[in-house]
Amino acid sequence: MPVYVQHEALGKVNDVFDADALWQAPGLALFSRRALLRDLLERSPREQRGSKATRCFSHVTLMLPQEDVDDDRHLTRGARMRDLAQGLAALHQKDFGDLLGGDEVRYQVVGAERLAPGEVEVKFGHALYLPAPNEKVQYTVAVSRDSAVWKSVCAIYPNQRLTLIGNDEHGATWAAPGWPFGAEGAILLINDGPGAPLELQVRPKDMFDCSYDAAAGYYTIRSRRGAVDGAGLPLRLLLRVTPAAPMQSGARPPLAAQAARPIAPAAAPASMAASTRAPAPADAGAPARTLAPAPARASASPTSASQSGPMTSSGRPAVWKPRAAAAPQQPAPAAAHSATHIPAYAGADMTALPLAPAPKSGPMNARAVAQAELDATFAPVARQRVALAALALPRLSRYRETGARALEIGLNRTLAPAAPGQDAILSVAVDDEDCLHAITAAGRERIAAPASFNPLDGAPVELLAAAPELADRYCALLRVPQAPSLPVAPGARFAFGRSAPMLAGLRVLDSPAFLKNGDGLPATSADRLGLSRKAFSFEAVEDGYGIARLSATQALYHLDPDLAFVAEIKAATPEQPYRLPAGHHLVAGHYVLRFEA
Repeated sequence: MPVYVQHEALGKVNDVFDADALWQAPGLALFSRRALLRDLLERSPREQRGSKATRCFSHVTLMLPQEDVDDDRHLTRGARMRDLAQGLAALHQKDFGDLLGGDEVRYQVVGAERLAPGEVEVKFGHALYLPAPNEKVQYTVAVSRDSAVWKSVCAIYPNQRLTLIGNDEHGATWAAPGWPFGAEGAILLINDGPGAPLELQVRPKDMFDCSYDAAAGYYTIRSRRGAVDGAGLPLRLLLRVTPAAPMQSGARPPLAAQAARPIAPAAAPASMAASTRAPAPADAGAPARTLAPAPARASASPTSASQSGPMTSSGRPAVWKPRAAAAPQQPAPAAAHSATHIPAYAGADMTALPLAPAPKSGPMNARAVAQAELDATFAPVARQRVALAALALPRLSRYRETGARALEIGLNRTLAPAAPGQDAILSVAVDDEDCLHAITAAGRERIAAPASFNPLDGAPVELLAAAPELADRYCALLRVPQAPSLPVAPGARFAFGRSAPMLAGLRVLDSPAFLKNGDGLPATSADRLGLSRKAFSFEAVEDGYGIARLSATQALYHLDPDLAFVAEIKAATPEQPYRLPAGHHLVAGHYVLRFEA
């Protein structure tokens, strides 16, 4: 692989701000024990024909000890650094003027903590570019390990053709925060100008697999060697290149999740080992946009009783009823309809249906039972369940008098809701200023809904914006990727709330671990914010569920299968319940419950 960035140490000098001492040693360079800046530029030309140099590098970064740089800023406001850059540029122009090819000589002086007093390092090469004073940024580059927390890497300018991103700044233009692949590979970005698409290449070309996610707007880079991290997950790095949008006067910079639309390759194959191209934006001055949401989800539709039904562990139907030709019988009480209990057969002509008859008295011989099993017809039974589809993040500013300072919800490696901590690979938090944050091992970053994250391959986590009708109470809806669910027995009315045992397994935030209170305040359950002791009651009916309010202060909202707002439930009693169709959602407190058939 060619050397894209030349990084050399000049050794110790008495005065690191002396341009002549850094440019060339006095006397003949042949007898110098160390090469200085002029010798390095002469030995490493930008272009050469045979053994003769035809063009030299013109952009150089000089690294001095950080303590010397700080002292110069304190005492002379950086005058010695400016004089050093100007002096080296003048020497460069004087000695290599015929090899510049019209390029402007630019020097940059920076500090480095790793350098001891008197040590100086220099960088130049094909992938090192110093922008002009008024040059505008064309692209910004950011990386992430989990798609939630993005860390800025660098900016790319219109005249900056090559940018090498790797493990550290020794052999690359910029170091990527959290680079997981070591020092053996790098990512090369090729920019041929505003009218040409940006090109991404892997160096060496067989080191990584690179694919582009059009929905999320970033590249996924994986090692071809199958390396894994400490948790056993494959090593990967997400890279996003975003066109820079000009800021209007007085405008605030966009949030991380509200950045301009990332560039997309013109034709992104599933695996790009060598190169990937991305078209330039149609309008570089377009306003900042939110990340594209995940693809639309298919709507959940109710399932009729003739299409699905519960079966016992033995494979037989759960309930029984005579055929139409048989004598009509009264169904047994609801309490007797056990999901695993099968009454004695009433005769040889039986059909599996949702209702179960009372068992007939009288003995049945073995032949009659066998005949009944042979002639029985199995029909599916409607399965009624309630699932936790999403978690509603409240506006904590409404509860500031309670002392609540932050609500943090974690997702573990199975993407199930969990208390924030070491087991959580991604956490979403809302503070008492109603600001949303994504928290991972890489850090904490401000976000805005809607947004989509990919902490694991093939398992997106969606943060949906709250509908305007819910916006006064909620900031966003966090969709639960692995939605837990519980069965609901038919023929009875149940209550849901903090003190209700029904569906208690779905109240995953009923713990003080999720809620952070002010100093000196006792820890309390997060369910105390917005969920009554008895919020509502529900009963499975033929065409859905009957919902009734049990608390005058409990807010209830009806959402459709796609979590779009339908109505606010106000007047609903057990005698005149609100009908919720199967497959629709009900919002109560932090919980968005899907009532399934």
